[in-house]
Order: sequence, then structure tokens, then C-alpha cells
Amino acid sequence: MLQNGNGNEKPLRAPKAEAEPDSPADEAKLRQHTPPETGAQDPGGEFTHFPLPAYPKLEIKRYAVTDDYKISTQVLGLGISGKVLQCFNKKTGEKCALKILYDSPKARREVELHWRVSGGPYIVRIISLYENMHHGKKCLLIIMECMEGGELFNRIQARGDQAFTEKEASEIMKDIGTAIEYLHHINIAHRDIKPENLLYTIKERNGVLKLTDFGFAKETTLDNSLQTPCYTPYYVAPEVLGPEKYDKSCDMWSLGVIMYILLCGFPPFYSNTGQAISPGMKRRIRMGQYEFPNPEWAEVSQEAKDLINELLKTDPNERMTIIQFMNHPWINKSMVVPSTPLHTTRVLTEDREMWDDVKVLVGGSYDLWTLLC
Repeated sequence: MLQNGNGNEKPLRAPKAEAEPDSPADEAKLRQHTPPETGAQDPGGEFTHFPLPAYPKLEIKRYAVTDDYKISTQVLGLGISGKVLQCFNKKTGEKCALKILYDSPKARREVELHWRVSGGPYIVRIISLYENMHHGKKCLLIIMECMEGGELFNRIQARGDQAFTEKEASEIMKDIGTAIEYLHHINIAHRDIKPENLLYTIKERNGVLKLTDFGFAKETTLDNSLQTPCYTPYYVAPEVLGPEKYDKSCDMWSLGVIMYILLCGFPPFYSNTGQAISPGMKRRIRMGQYEFPNPEWAEVSQEAKDLINELLKTDPNERMTIIQFMNHPWINKSMVVPSTPLHTTRVLTEDREMWDDVKVLVGGSYDLWTLLC
């Protein structure tokens, strides 16, 4: 039974929360988040146009969540830090999603960062937050909008004989890029961009694709780069596989991997051993070894291949930024993206069991040093 928590504790307020250090050496360097001003110039000289986040301070409700919501036993999904259940608002009947996290500094960081960007473009919205006791342990309960349209790749698999085109892939990548642009604009790296974290609002064709699961998200500033090695193997950037620090450019690599899969149905880097990540796969990621094999890539435009090459550069300093990505002709529609039918639906459907296995293999949070030893 979920019960109300300790009302004497201070409520979590998004602007006040401290970031969790990536290493003991970084602890002294942590500073309070200061978002950039609207129209601030990015390092590449381009101007961003997002308004400052205007979300109110986050107040945690400490009475029982069951006072406001009827909790279902139906599991909607499994995130890296907790399961997601279906629930219903008792007053309005609205269907929502409930994510349950055991209270910890990491859980509060996830909540704080997700709340900060909630309501941003193509990002799953948080409705409210509760602090309750569950089996004697304090939990954070996140009520979010219910994403009933399913995961990105499942949506493509379900098309059957209806062709998925390069133009549609371009539109999807623009939506994902818009979400990442918003995050990077306020110095947040998502660090776990993958198809399972890209969900549609509804099953109909006009459903909106949104990014969710901020369990790996982290603030990035010039004096607080990232070092904690968390990742999902198929989408991990090469710099995350080493001891060096990295920044939000790791998200750009993940965008490149997703774009590659959207255009052909299989990943650019994969394990041949059945492991989540094999020595050979790590070597290919570090060296940026991938191909555009036929027949799947025969009809894909050269512009799309060039964009992938810019995203999958092994040196993060040479990798395309999100501003450059959004300004690329294949994304911003300054070129006519062809409606070429792709092999994606067929390949994803034929390899459905493989993708299900991938979700099982990478469904948790990985300690990189364990995997590399």
C-alpha cells in the first residue's frame, strides 16, 4: 500500500537541486544550474530561439497518491530506474502513467531534470509528483502523460506492407532533434537516447513522438563535464567507452545510430556473440567502423549518408552539434527529401526477436567498468 511520506522534509524544488557528482574529484566543482538567456549564442556561432523554461517550482505532494489516482496493475513499460504503471485520475478519468522510483539522490536528480524540461517540445510531460512509503521504503511517484502510441520501432514494425519512406525518417529525426536541441540549449545531456525511450502519444497516424526516461540525464557545463559511464550498448558513443570525460555530444552519436537504423532496419554496430556488448563491437565503435551495405542502402540519398557520417565521428570535437544537425538540408527541408521506400519495416519485422532480445540485454543500467573488464 502506498502511504504518505514524511511531511517534515523540505519539498524538492527543481531550481535548487544539486547535481550528483560524476566522481569525487568533481564534487567540489558542482555549481547551481544557470540556464542560458533566450537567444544566447552557442559555441558554433548559431543563435537558439527557445524561451527560457517557465515551469513552476516543483512541489512534492506527501499525501497518498491513491487519494487522487486509481493505480492499475498493468505495466506500461520498464525504464532504467523503475517500472511504469497505468493509472487514472479519479476526478477526470484521465489515463496517465505512474513511474515509481525508490528515493535516492539519483532518483531526485532524474525527477528534477525531467521536471525542468517537462513541457518542452517533443518531451513527455510530468503532471505531478508524490512522495509516499511503499513496503517501508520512501518512494518518488511520478505521474506523467500516458503515451498510448507505443515505441518508435514497434510503430514501424506494425505498418506491415505499407512502405516506410526516407521522407518519413527525415521527419522523425527532426522531431527527435528538436527535443535534443531543447535539452542541449539548457545544458542537459540525456545520455540514453534509444527507440525504447521514444514514444507516441496515440496509436493514430497523427500521434506525436516524444522523448522520455531521464534516468541517465545530467547537467553539462564547461567545468562539470560527464564521466560516469552509463549507457545502452547499441547507442553508446566511443568516448563513453573510455576513461576520458565526455559531454552532450554523446547524444549526437546516439542520434546517428537511430537515424541509421531508421533508414535500413539494422544497427551500424552490433555484437556477433549474443552479449550486450562484445569486444569486437567495442572495437568497431571506438574506430567508427560501419558500412552502408546493399540492398538496404542502395536507394538511400547521399545526403542522408553524409549526415550519418557527420554524427558518427569518433572524435566528439569533430562530431556535428545539434544546431548543425537541425540546419542540415536533410532535416530542415531546404532540400526535397525523396519518398524512397525503405527496407526498414521488413528488416525490423524479420529481426523482431533480435530487437526483443536487445531490450532484455540492455534493459538495465550498466556499470561500464564491469562490462569492459
